[in-house]
Amino acid sequence: MNAGPSGRAMVSRGTDRFCGTDGRPATHLPVFDGSLPIMTEQPMVIEDSYTGHVSPGSAPQRRTVPGATITKMSVGPMDNNVYLVVCSTTGKSVLIDAANEADRVNQLIGEHAPSLELIVTTHQHGDHWLALEDVAAATRVDTAAHPLDADALPVRPDRLLEDGDTVTVGDVTLDVIHLAGHTPGSVALALTEAGGGRTHLFTGDSLFPGGVGKTADAGKFASLLSDVETKLFDRYGDDTVVYPGHGDDTTLGAERPHLGEWRERGW
Repeated sequence: MNAGPSGRAMVSRGTDRFCGTDGRPATHLPVFDGSLPIMTEQPMVIEDSYTGHVSPGSAPQRRTVPGATITKMSVGPMDNNVYLVVCSTTGKSVLIDAANEADRVNQLIGEHAPSLELIVTTHQHGDHWLALEDVAAATRVDTAAHPLDADALPVRPDRLLEDGDTVTVGDVTLDVIHLAGHTPGSVALALTEAGGGRTHLFTGDSLFPGGVGKTADAGKFASLLSDVETKLFDRYGDDTVVYPGHGDDTTLGAERPHLGEWRERGW
């Protein structure tokens, strides 16, 4: 090691300038040629033993249901859930909430859903769309959201979703359900299994294990609870699976006995 003109240390390249402990050239040492090693991206591993419990940095989990697969991945510091629904017969898919960690979301899509057709944002809160702009640019597919939340998103939706609309990818159809309260334009998506089996509800921040999502005042709470009761609990059976925007899954059957408690406590 020599001192450069400014007195800073300089490393000379070539094995003849690297010496071992005995002062002789250590010709067995590698020569640095100025290039960096090529880093190859490791394939994303998906667990097929679905439990519904994922955490940031953990492997995504995939559930197979009649007609579709549902992949759940947690991203970001707020443990946001990203969902990928893929039609089993056509491979076409929809992504629900490009919430964070665009690189991971894009890798999930590239390796496991190359025929992505739509990105749906469940509501306007930033933790649910931090990766939306990057993912939409990388995939070049349309985005969708409810009109009452559309203006707050970084990407203007190509499609505006209203209550009663449907989202179709391949042979899979998801029903759009407007749930006002957590935000003005929050939506849930309902996938009913092929052949009329059980329903899978992607509820954003409108319904969780233990209660509805946070609301700003009593009026918004009353609106959200009313929508959740009439549009979800009154419409779907107890075996309906609820996939929330954060945390673990639940079922309508597990939550139904507690509706009165939620109403009394006001949240």
